[in-house]
Amino acid sequence: MKSFLSALAAAAVVTLALPCMAADAPTNKRDDTASEKLGMKLSLQCWTFNKLTFFETVDKAAGLGIKYLEIYPGQKLKPDSDVKVGKDMSEETIADIKKKLKDAGGLKLVAYGVDGVATDEKGARKEFEWAKKMGIEVLVTETKPNDVLDKVCTEYGIRLALHNHPTTWPPDEVLKATKDYSKLIGSCSDTGHWMRAKYMPVDTLKKLEGRVEHLHFKDLNEFGDGHDVAWGTGKGDVAGMLKELKRQGYKGYLSIEYEYGDIKHLDENLPKCVAYFDKTVAELSK
Repeated sequence: MKSFLSALAAAAVVTLALPCMAADAPTNKRDDTASEKLGMKLSLQCWTFNKLTFFETVDKAAGLGIKYLEIYPGQKLKPDSDVKVGKDMSEETIADIKKKLKDAGGLKLVAYGVDGVATDEKGARKEFEWAKKMGIEVLVTETKPNDVLDKVCTEYGIRLALHNHPTTWPPDEVLKATKDYSKLIGSCSDTGHWMRAKYMPVDTLKKLEGRVEHLHFKDLNEFGDGHDVAWGTGKGDVAGMLKELKRQGYKGYLSIEYEYGDIKHLDENLPKCVAYFDKTVAELSK
């Protein structure tokens, strides 16, 4: 009887522990059907979690239900490692990354930047071969496009997206620099930096129609010296931007790049951004 009671008590402990274990597991069952249907796909710019390693960022993305990632140069690969993400990674590191993405639920790298791109043919081909190997579809840069980059973009089917900061690559300059090149070269539209430069995001998207290759998607609390807020709560008109992208027939990625607050703040506010995006896109897909 004593052994029976001991076994029963042990079973009770296991049963009581199960809900706690489940609560610690990722529970996001995000429905991105509408996003996939429209071809307007939500990604995460890993810079959002620049205080964490890439491996930790992958786990954060998986927990949010985001399956597409934009990597950036210089992020530490994983805890207890000195290896950093970049174009000079070893084959061993690349294999390590691909295994981590698979183990996290099949996440996919889709973009890389912001980083320079070689403008000579030998150098450009080396970088585009690397992007192809990584599965990357968009190279985000501030490098001015030329005939060589136009040629390799077309050959590899990889987009080149010119990223704007408040004082770099304003919309008129993007249009001027890309007008003679293929539609694979255009803007990485950072809507937060547009707001800091006091451009209206919806109007600027309209101006760049046909040249929006990728987005660093943000909502700020104010124009000028503003900071990131949960989408739909700021002055960027997120719903209006998504509606305009649908009107243009935009097919590509919108990277969350939330550059305000600590990890606790991010954990509280990124789910709100994802939920707002999914709700708005679902309405647009009807």
